[in-house]
Amino acid sequence: MRIISILTLAFAFFVATGCDSRTEVARRLESVPNLVAYWDFASEDYLSATGVDATLRGEAGAMPTLVAEGPLSDRALHFDGDDYLYIPYAETGALNVQSGEVTVVAWVRWTAEQIGFVAGMWNEYEDGGKRQYGLFVSLPHYNGAHQVCGHISRTGKPTPPFPYSIDYSASPQRVPADEWCAVAFTYDGEYIRSYFNGEFEAREEELIDHTTGFEGYPEGLRQVKNPYYFPDGIGDNGSDFTVGAVFVNKRIGNFFKGDIGGIAIYDRALSAEEVEYVSWWEKN
Repeated sequence: MRIISILTLAFAFFVATGCDSRTEVARRLESVPNLVAYWDFASEDYLSATGVDATLRGEAGAMPTLVAEGPLSDRALHFDGDDYLYIPYAETGALNVQSGEVTVVAWVRWTAEQIGFVAGMWNEYEDGGKRQYGLFVSLPHYNGAHQVCGHISRTGKPTPPFPYSIDYSASPQRVPADEWCAVAFTYDGEYIRSYFNGEFEAREEELIDHTTGFEGYPEGLRQVKNPYYFPDGIGDNGSDFTVGAVFVNKRIGNFFKGDIGGIAIYDRALSAEEVEYVSWWEKN
């Protein structure tokens, strides 16, 4: 991570505002244009979004617990592997981005035990798929194991001729176990880019696992996973906004296991410098 430039920005902000850590983070997020909503879990009404009139909710017996620790506000949500939260599609409002661009940033401490969906509008099952956009940690099937993965879909369906959606960027940096870090992706209408702790690193073209022998790809598909070329755009396919899991195979799955300390959604692709700036937090 480019610590010097980010520390310079953050120190200048501290001096200028004289704010406490939570307020500094919130104001820094809000200072970057096109912020749709964020959660830092600081207020008593911690499931309500800042920026839009939307509140996360959960099912009985599947609610994450609030813990007194986190990188943004000293509070975070702990997901034990079968918890999740959601906002029904009809209530998503501006979270259902219509600009054709999106950025999702989150601060996570992941156990690295399984695929983890962090946040977005992503449903892999209902009506054949209602995928729109989603931030994952670890999507191993198509070369994204233990990496930051930004997923985009236009149709909501799998990517022909493959059985699943393949259209995601994957950072070359691996997401560590049990360590707070910032994970993010951007989509500018043409390329998806994944970031780890505010840094973008490109990947070379590579053979994608599990693509050999499909129609048109007898020797498999070769792609660049970061940035990932996807000019099709984001669909409006009717997905709920979810945190911590998605609908897969007739049920909720791809559960995130660990802690989520904050989430921010922008309805444009932030620049590399902006992603670095909003990803930073003060490490004690």
